[in-house]
Amino acid sequence: MTPDTLLASLRPSHQFLVAYSGGLDSTVLLHQLVQLRAAHPDLHLRAIHIHHGLSDNADNWAAHCQAQCDAWQVTLDVVRVTLVDDGNGIEAQAREARYRALSAALRTDEALVTAQHLDDQCETFLLALKRGSGPAGLAAMPAAVPFGAGWLRRPLLNTPRHTLEQWAQQHGLQWIEDESNQSRRFDRNFLRLDVLPLLNARWPHFAGMVARSAALCAEQEQLLDELLDDELHSLLDARGTLAIVPLKAMREAKRGALLRRWFATHHAQMPSRAALARVWSEVALSREDAAPKLVFGDYAVRRYQDRLWWVKNLPAPTNPVIYWDAPYSSLSLTGGRLSLGEGQRVRAPRDGERVSIRYRAAGTLHIVGRERGRSLKKLWQELGIPPWEREIVPLLFYGEQLISAVGVFVTQEGRAGDENGWQLCWERDAEA
Repeated sequence: MTPDTLLASLRPSHQFLVAYSGGLDSTVLLHQLVQLRAAHPDLHLRAIHIHHGLSDNADNWAAHCQAQCDAWQVTLDVVRVTLVDDGNGIEAQAREARYRALSAALRTDEALVTAQHLDDQCETFLLALKRGSGPAGLAAMPAAVPFGAGWLRRPLLNTPRHTLEQWAQQHGLQWIEDESNQSRRFDRNFLRLDVLPLLNARWPHFAGMVARSAALCAEQEQLLDELLDDELHSLLDARGTLAIVPLKAMREAKRGALLRRWFATHHAQMPSRAALARVWSEVALSREDAAPKLVFGDYAVRRYQDRLWWVKNLPAPTNPVIYWDAPYSSLSLTGGRLSLGEGQRVRAPRDGERVSIRYRAAGTLHIVGRERGRSLKKLWQELGIPPWEREIVPLLFYGEQLISAVGVFVTQEGRAGDENGWQLCWERDAEA
């Protein structure tokens, strides 16, 4: 890749965060960007190294990256991550932790730049083929995609690895070798070490042809996105839930395409064909009196009022009573944070009334705006609060008197008169 080609692949961005592992690929990428910066002073570089702690050499790798960045006058952040065993294997865990850390580090005015190349694209395509993926999966990796607060760019995606090796040798670059890259128990390594050499020996341009197929799949998906965009948005509401009834009249292929795009609106990993079938049969078409739930990692697909919901899995509150004493500082609760600020207005507690948060209330409740009393269960139903949200809505009590379901309703006993009163601010967690 020439400097001009590299620069064109990165524009209009001019501030870059380089994912720098210290291996051959990212070393060549960072070196090329350092050279480009010398010719274009408006380019700003910094690098990030993710320390997974999986190898005994991890500390040495971080030290190598720091020394190299010091030599090239590039600021480096070394970020240590902890892997969470989610049952998907060490590769997936490391990738999830890595991209989570990269997203958190990316600034709004930056583009994340990574060193995936043509051979990586070929491997990704073959892995998707092995999983039985459709066009979306076979589209493999895009050269540019929205990511975190900005963009993720892969400027080397059309460059074969042997070209990177030639660059490194020509410029006398030094890089680290991750011993895990030789382990055939990882699918990607098996392809790289055993399968692709045979394919490339037989068909020297195999990786390029695979990249062309991936690009064609990406074009087909982009066309489907455009054709289905209006219809998808007609099925969505402000909360991102999806109407079920119109989907029932559709052919399976179209319904599946819309469901996959609904997952994409929530930045969720694409479900397999089998998982998509379960979403429809076990959640969308379950009995009317059922409370179906299909879990996808930290989230779940649920149904309520003939709509599909993408819901964060939250633990049920364990404390039946949480006392909130003066000076009434911000209170961290399941699903959000409660504080005094701008929000729902209630009367202030009187002398002797101890303030607490609970999640259950018995008896008949009389709320502002309703003449007749109702049980809490009946109120939840009438107000359209989904069952899983009812479990985490904080109920504000003064003594044994319910004052408010914060953010939902105020009882007659909690109504603020002419006095200044309180304003309750319930800030939901971004993912809750």
